[in-house]
Amino acid sequence: MKARAHVFVREFVQGVFFRYETRTKALQHKVTGWVKNLRDGRVEAVFEGEKEAVEAMIDFCRHGPPGATVTGVDVLWEEPTGEFDRFRVLY
Repeated sequence: MKARAHVFVREFVQGVFFRYETRTKALQHKVTGWVKNLRDGRVEAVFEGEKEAVEAMIDFCRHGPPGATVTGVDVLWEEPTGEFDRFRVLY
């Protein structure tokens, strides 16, 4: 079953390669979408793929890569659109 999650990761995540580690994990799980830093210090991402794979990405976001201190993750479940052909890091 396909799923889509719009995720916001809070606190102390920038500067620890969070976006690139997220991209690596997304490729491993065959998830499409994107990830980017927000000006307020959060990281925003959209994950689309098989539900289990999207849930694995959300779980990764709850911890982040080594050096990240994640204090919270907000998840908005949305209808999958199939609009992405790969996973990208946005700037």
